[in-house]
Amino acid sequence: MSETYDLIVIGAGSAGREAARKATAEHGARVALIESTFWGGSCPNVACQPTKAYLVAAELVRDLAELGPSFGLEPSAPDLAKVRAWKESVKRTQAAWEDYFAAAGIEAIKGRATLVDAHTVLVNGRTLESERILVATGSRTAVPPIPGLADIDWVDHISALELTELPESLLVLGAGAVGLEFAQIFARFGSKVTLVEALPQIAAHADADAAASLQAALEAEGIDVLVGAPVERVRRGGDRIVAAVGGTEVRVSDVLLAAGRVANVEGYGLDAVGIELSRRGITVDAHMRTNVPGIWAAGDVVEGPQFTPVAGYQGAIAVDDMFGVDGPSADYSLLPTAIFTDPELAGFGLTEAEARDAGHEVETVVHPVSAVTRAYFTNSLHGLFKIVFDRSSREVLGIHVVSRSAGDIVGALALAFRPGLTVDELAAAHYVYPSFSEGVKEAAQLALPRVPQPTAT
Repeated sequence: MSETYDLIVIGAGSAGREAARKATAEHGARVALIESTFWGGSCPNVACQPTKAYLVAAELVRDLAELGPSFGLEPSAPDLAKVRAWKESVKRTQAAWEDYFAAAGIEAIKGRATLVDAHTVLVNGRTLESERILVATGSRTAVPPIPGLADIDWVDHISALELTELPESLLVLGAGAVGLEFAQIFARFGSKVTLVEALPQIAAHADADAAASLQAALEAEGIDVLVGAPVERVRRGGDRIVAAVGGTEVRVSDVLLAAGRVANVEGYGLDAVGIELSRRGITVDAHMRTNVPGIWAAGDVVEGPQFTPVAGYQGAIAVDDMFGVDGPSADYSLLPTAIFTDPELAGFGLTEAEARDAGHEVETVVHPVSAVTRAYFTNSLHGLFKIVFDRSSREVLGIHVVSRSAGDIVGALALAFRPGLTVDELAAAHYVYPSFSEGVKEAAQLALPRVPQPTAT
């Protein structure tokens, strides 16, 4: 006998949770939320939230080493087992997630869901039916096709957070957000770290000047950064892993994979119902509809930006559409992003290269973090504030920040941003002193027209 719901959600991560909550709270829907692994999905359990706990510990280690002697405090190496235990203590438990769903009126079902057709799902021997199904199955670590990789033991962002002993030396494959953050975490904890990236710059989607500034900061801490350097092969050499990188060999005790993510599309019956897939995941339109009527998809499993708030945003858009609300289409044009290294790298809008490619007459201004008072409190002198604007209209096209608190600065600016905002208006705005955010104002002031000085006669 089948059971009927107003909505079936496959996956309890950020997209699925928000969709289930919104459908229940705003439409009185009877919702079945199915999850095979972690209630809450990757972010609060094995990804962004526990990783940030490690980043806090790593920043504390750095600050104690950098500033401690001036205050009469002695720096010391962290106890990785205790850091791991603290990370576990700040996570929401699986039982707490179950209580949350129950209080919200959502039926949470632990099990592996399989689509039978566009309106039927099998889970734990039960047959569930609905006119609306949301696929939000997330993503996992991509394993690059490097010869020899299958023959060595490697860690990723999940297993690295379970280590209780510090790697002596670590090769990090990939310089996106995950690779950059873990490279700095383990370097500050005491590992010798080499970071390799096949593309020409770290943080491939970031503004080139911002990426270069962050790379300089990491190298100043002793991290070896190799860009434009694909890993050709790896092998076991005695008690070391030997990687061939750009014509040289790197010998390390451990390897961490951070070369991207791959959508979880296998084993859910998506092919059986004819859902269209691309290399990057499920193909959806701006309302998160798949090509199969009655099935929507959201979060890391779909093509598009893979960020926790974007997943929730997409889940909400899908619910509006499936329940007949005239809601917004997905729009990522002013999406703020951040990489939580120290300094952080954050930005929104167009990079300088993107602005030029879009046909703008581009002007930029750059102000160094080392000229900001607040930076001297913690001796955090690497970084910059960069504004990209149109030379004729003076309209701000993008803002890119490399500093402590960059994510907070850029997030606040993105919330307040409006089309047509000029660099002159940024220069005239009030800012808090002393704070890192004043660097944006000081960068904008560099763009103000200079009054010609009279020449001596």
